[in-house]
Amino acid sequence: MADVNVLEVLLYGKPIGTLMQVQGDRSLFAFNESYIENKARPTLSLSFKDSLGELITDFKPVQTRLMPFFSNLLPEGTMRDYLAERAGVKPQREFFLLWVLGQDLSGAVKIQPIDGESLPLHDDGNSDDEKGENDSQALRFSLAGVQLKFSAVMKATGGLTIPIKGIGGSWIIKLPSTKFEGVPENEYSMMKLAGMIGIDIPEVELKPLSDISGLPGGVETRNGSALIIKRFDRTDAGEQIHVEDFAQVFGVYPGDKYKKASYKNIAEILAIETGEDDVTEFIRRLVFNTLIGNADMHLKNWSLIYPDKQHAALAPGYDFVSTINFLEDEKVALNYARTKRMDQLTEDELAYMASKALLPEKLVINTAKETVAIFQDTWAKEKNNLSLDKKAIGVIDKHISKLPIAKL
Repeated sequence: MADVNVLEVLLYGKPIGTLMQVQGDRSLFAFNESYIENKARPTLSLSFKDSLGELITDFKPVQTRLMPFFSNLLPEGTMRDYLAERAGVKPQREFFLLWVLGQDLSGAVKIQPIDGESLPLHDDGNSDDEKGENDSQALRFSLAGVQLKFSAVMKATGGLTIPIKGIGGSWIIKLPSTKFEGVPENEYSMMKLAGMIGIDIPEVELKPLSDISGLPGGVETRNGSALIIKRFDRTDAGEQIHVEDFAQVFGVYPGDKYKKASYKNIAEILAIETGEDDVTEFIRRLVFNTLIGNADMHLKNWSLIYPDKQHAALAPGYDFVSTINFLEDEKVALNYARTKRMDQLTEDELAYMASKALLPEKLVINTAKETVAIFQDTWAKEKNNLSLDKKAIGVIDKHISKLPIAKL
């Protein structure tokens, strides 16, 4: 293996920096001088801005894994293990995993080897030639997260096909869970319900697995339906739109996505970097996910989007699941401000959050009350029309009855 391996970091197709892997399995990142000197440069991440809004350009080397922004581009858990195995790369060696998966990341980032170099010696000592078939079958895309999900293209007939080598899809397919029954139906229902009450969500559909061709081998799944979601980081013409999740914003590794920050902290960022409409949308989503019993809105389930390449806005909502139907957890993923308990999200807690995040209290409280009112009305009318069974509806009804926020 060479003493130094170099990957080029591109944003909107233009080189902006390099990732280097040196002896001792250390990695270093550096911006290109042209990016540093460009006053109209597109934003890569808020985590690369200092307290005065200036670009941070001095980074310490990182051992084995990559610095948090790049680490968060990679999938987690089962998805990481699956793709790493297909690619012949050890999942914990993030530099080499990004080398394999960097052609189709979320947002407008692309990672590629300088001068098209092939992947260096296999982790187990096999050469590039010796691993041949395994590498050729590797799905070359990375959609951060734990659940098995794949990037796909929609055919004219409405069916879905996994693209060759996983590159270029404009839809995300989320497969049925092997552990919990009805997850795609649950998420589809919660996303549709969110859309009905005015929350910004991407297009979603339920598709029978029989309508999806090209699923890669070795994927264990249930029969039934998969959830498909239109990627909001791609235009209809296939152009990239940059996004980053709040683990990237806060410089937090994926394993700490339930720690290190709170919903108050997210609100603070939105208050500084976006406008009143985005703050309102954030409160709306926070209240909605409390009402449906979603205990998994961690840092990676909130994102920013950069429509003009420079200025942040709250990205469309995603991963809305009534988790109380699968896990008996009445605590949300992060602190609201002082508490994680859903039954302690009160008007006082919202007012405290507003005060600490420097948000207008009236805006926060009024948005919460309006969200509750339209949710209650829409849920009563639509719950029996959603893709939920009676048991799931009953669990949510019981949950709502215990929430102070539901009585605002």
